[in-house]
Amino acid sequence: MTVLQKIMYVEDEPDIQAVARLALEAVGGFTVRICSSGPEALAVAAGFSPDLILLDVMMPGMDGPSTLQSLRALPDLSAIPVIFLTAKVQPAEIAQLKSLGALDVIAKPFDPMKLSDQVREIWARSHG
Repeated sequence: MTVLQKIMYVEDEPDIQAVARLALEAVGGFTVRICSSGPEALAVAAGFSPDLILLDVMMPGMDGPSTLQSLRALPDLSAIPVIFLTAKVQPAEIAQLKSLGALDVIAKPFDPMKLSDQVREIWARSHG
């Protein structure tokens, strides 16, 4: 089983970026690369080669689902697992996001003390 170490988080909101970095690095012990947009994620993902990508759904310009589609089109990035983060967590919306190929969906606002555990649990479920 691949060990989850490197996480790329694509999020346009600076406050959430800061909380997520703290939650994933300080609490979770992960190596984290934050990107502020879909295009930035596409530009740096191959070089960073994350084990997992956390993807905000609502972003200006290129949203999460569009970013996922573009990542899937790149051979080096097509197999990297993705978890969406969104405030829209109606069952139909979650089902739709999962149908795009996401492992799961984490609700925002997330609990910074629990985010790493949530990510590890989803990872274990899909890689166990």
